[in-house]
Amino acid sequence: MRIGLIGLGRIGAFHADTLAGLEHVEELVVTDPVAAALDAVTGRITKARAVDSPDALLASGVDGVVIAAATNAHADLVRAAVAKGVPTLCEKPIAGTIAESIAVEATVAGSDVPVQIGYPRRFDPAFVAAREAVVSGELGRVTTVRSTTLDPAPPPAAYLAVSGGLFRDCSVHDFDAVRWVTGQEVVQVHAVGSVDPDAPAEMYADHGDFSSASTLLTLSDGTIGVVSNTRTNGRGYDVRLEVHGVRDAVAAGLDEGLPLRSTTPGVTWPGGPAHEFFMDRLAEAFRRELGVFTQVAAGEVDNPCTVADAMGTAWTAEAATLSAREGRPVTIAEVRAAAAAVA
Repeated sequence: MRIGLIGLGRIGAFHADTLAGLEHVEELVVTDPVAAALDAVTGRITKARAVDSPDALLASGVDGVVIAAATNAHADLVRAAVAKGVPTLCEKPIAGTIAESIAVEATVAGSDVPVQIGYPRRFDPAFVAAREAVVSGELGRVTTVRSTTLDPAPPPAAYLAVSGGLFRDCSVHDFDAVRWVTGQEVVQVHAVGSVDPDAPAEMYADHGDFSSASTLLTLSDGTIGVVSNTRTNGRGYDVRLEVHGVRDAVAAGLDEGLPLRSTTPGVTWPGGPAHEFFMDRLAEAFRRELGVFTQVAAGEVDNPCTVADAMGTAWTAEAATLSAREGRPVTIAEVRAAAAAVA
């Protein structure tokens, strides 16, 4: 199987190593506008071959393509891949704006080319087990779900400027995890955000973004979701999910690498070392996700996260962004109606 990879930044370079490690991937065709990024990947991965543009990559006869380019390039690249009939895995979010996401959804709906959206927590063994506990009914009625993503350090300002903001870039992982694990949709969002006073204006303030946020979600069955995010968590990379039911409760991410220090006398757990970033915390999830994508591309399994499914997360991020900026609860119905009015 020949797989294409567009974008070789932080996540793209990581994906290159993961894809090259899949036994049935015989060749990796890669492209990036930064020559040094191309050279770094082709220099260390014997399976990798560079081409000079996304168009050249899509015309090279690849069996599938992984889009790991900047968020503001997602929509055009997905449409180009679908036009060429190339099965696609696009990193989250679907696109940089809700209008672009709607357009991508329409494009994909009119095609039989599979487009999978990259939400790796759906493949993390602990998150999978949490979902199974909900589906089996062993927790009883679920009352509260808590999802956390705390990054150890912010990405570069240039990345943040085109990321779509904290809710669309970071919180979406939590919004999707809450939806997927519970099987419920979000109906209302109340989000608050803050800005690191020591951060340069070009990091957050210049484009109305936040460095930390908390979001309260009301789900369709009345379950409450609580999401916590920050760009700077000095102790490490913290990704967790708690699901509390009337009969039992479970948690994903409570391992020895949990970046928390207990203040209870005599308690030494977790023993560490703390997870440093997604490359170690979610390595197995990404390996499984990319492995499943190759099966989707081959027509062997159903798409585990379609654009239509991921739109539920996109609408939640849109509502959270509006809620934090206006300081009020926002329903999903409101943002959908507003988007329809300008369509």
